[in-house]
Amino acid sequence: MKVDYIIVGLGLAGIAFAEQLLEHKKSFVVFEDNSQNSSLVAGGVYNPVILKRFTPVWNAAEQLDVALPLYKNIEEKLNITIDFKLTTKKVFKSIEDQNNWFAAADNPKMSSYLDPKIDTKKYNTIIADFGLGNVLETGWIDTKKLISSYRKFLVNEEKLIQDKFEYNRLKVNETSLIYDDITAKNIVFCEGFGVKQNPFFKELPLNGTKGETIIIKSPELQIDFQIKSSVFVLPLEDDYYKIGATFNWSDKTSIPTKEGKQELIEKLKKVIKVPYEIIHHSAGIRPTTKDRKPLVGVHYQHKHIAVLNGLGTRGVMIAPTVAKELYHHLENNIPLDDEINITRFN
Repeated sequence: MKVDYIIVGLGLAGIAFAEQLLEHKKSFVVFEDNSQNSSLVAGGVYNPVILKRFTPVWNAAEQLDVALPLYKNIEEKLNITIDFKLTTKKVFKSIEDQNNWFAAADNPKMSSYLDPKIDTKKYNTIIADFGLGNVLETGWIDTKKLISSYRKFLVNEEKLIQDKFEYNRLKVNETSLIYDDITAKNIVFCEGFGVKQNPFFKELPLNGTKGETIIIKSPELQIDFQIKSSVFVLPLEDDYYKIGATFNWSDKTSIPTKEGKQELIEKLKKVIKVPYEIIHHSAGIRPTTKDRKPLVGVHYQHKHIAVLNGLGTRGVMIAPTVAKELYHHLENNIPLDDEINITRFN
């Protein structure tokens, strides 16, 4: 079999790059063994503002301009709904919080995203003594449905190889790559934290951060917006809500822990005041970097071996943009943005 590309990994990065290849009518196959599940357990929220520091997300407007049409295209192609628009409400903990919000809302880079009017409505189900701030232009991508549906699509198109990619079976020639009976022009590794085992890119400074989430059922909560406090509370459907997320820099397993669940329960006590039942508990390793920027680029020696990784907590926003950049870098030799290029660590 001859293809233009091999993609290794089918998370947000792998799907975004596959969409570039389909758009430009390139042939490809995807290797996926379900070993990394950070995209599956991700909150999936897109939000142009970092609410912890009241600062704009890097290139937020540009990212959304690329990401939202891509997800719409996938919805239409696969006949699914994965993009859910909703308002995010930031819980203020003090008057100082409110003042910081007002200052941020005056910033031209964020004025279109932050409503300067504080929501002072008294919600019977939420603890918000100092009110709430409305973040606009937010929503969430159902990453679980996206990945499962995209996997079926690739199976039907005979483009998915559900098997572990064995690096030692890859033969690297000057102008091509051979893996068993597959000959490809390029390979793109979209493995998430699995890249730490990749002999071509294992030296990259990827700091996996474990995150745990729970799904609760709470018929009394009755909100149609996301709450952002010490945890996020994301409405799903039928009185289900996703709660997250923890940050653990030492545990590199994808196994849910009692400690992680208890941390979420304790934090949730300070956000909502209605009963709930825990339905599901999951964990994954986020592919994070020390400078919070993605890892995109080509191998220093083999220019047809590339990496697309390090999407961190904002994968749904940034994956489409960096996938587009990498595609045009490989195909048209357009330079990568220095802020995402792996050469910044040389």
